[in-house]
Amino acid sequence: MKRESGHQGLDHLLDSNRRWAEGSVREDPTFFQRLVEQQAPKYLWIGCADSRVPANEIVGLLPGELFVHRNVANLVVHTDLNCLSVLQYAVEVLRVEHVIVCGHYGCGGIAAAERATPLGLIDNWLRHIQDVAERRRAVLAPETDRARRADRLCELNVLEQAHNVCRTTIAQDAWSRGQPLCVHALIYRLSDGLLQDLGFAASTPAEPAAELASAIERIEARVKRR
Repeated sequence: MKRESGHQGLDHLLDSNRRWAEGSVREDPTFFQRLVEQQAPKYLWIGCADSRVPANEIVGLLPGELFVHRNVANLVVHTDLNCLSVLQYAVEVLRVEHVIVCGHYGCGGIAAAERATPLGLIDNWLRHIQDVAERRRAVLAPETDRARRADRLCELNVLEQAHNVCRTTIAQDAWSRGQPLCVHALIYRLSDGLLQDLGFAASTPAEPAAELASAIERIEARVKRR
C-alpha cells in the first residue's frame, strides 16, 4: 500500500486554502489588506478545542472580528498563563468589550471528567471540571438521567469559568480603571447549531457572584421540574 509523504498529506488543505484566499479576494479585493492593517475585535471567545465548534462561523463573524482562545472544556484556570496572556492582550491591548465563555453540549472533556477513567496527563486538567461537579453536587444529584446530567455539568462548567474570568486581576483591573468590559456565559448545541445564553452577564466587580448564583438557581429549578 502506497503511503503519502509528509508534504503530500497536506496537499488537499493547501489547495483548499488557495481556493479560499482567491474566493475571499474575488468577493472583497481589500479583505487581506484590511487584516494586515488592523485587528480590532470587540469580542474575546474562550471556547472548547472541539473541532465541531468553530467560533467565527457560529457567530457569523469574519477573521479580525473575534479574538479566540480554545482549550479542552473551555476552562479558565488561574495558573494557566496561556489563557491569562490571551485575556490580558485582549482586554488591555485590543480593548475588547465582551468576553464570551462558550461551552457545548456533548463535550468530550466533560464526559471524561465524569467517567473519571485514568487517561494520563489530561487527568490533571479534568480535575478542574470534577471540582465543579463536587461543588455543585446538590444541583446535579436530582438529575438521574446520565445524558441530562452531563448537559447540566456542561452548563455549570461554563458558568464557573465565566465567573473565573471575572475574578482574574485582568478583569478586576479593567473595571477599576472604568474600562467597559462584560463577561458572558453561552453554550452551543451541536445538534442544531444554536447558542443559548445561560443568563450570566457581569460588567462590574459587584455583579459576578450574584450573576453566578442566579444562573445556577435557574438550572436547579429546571432540574427539579422534571
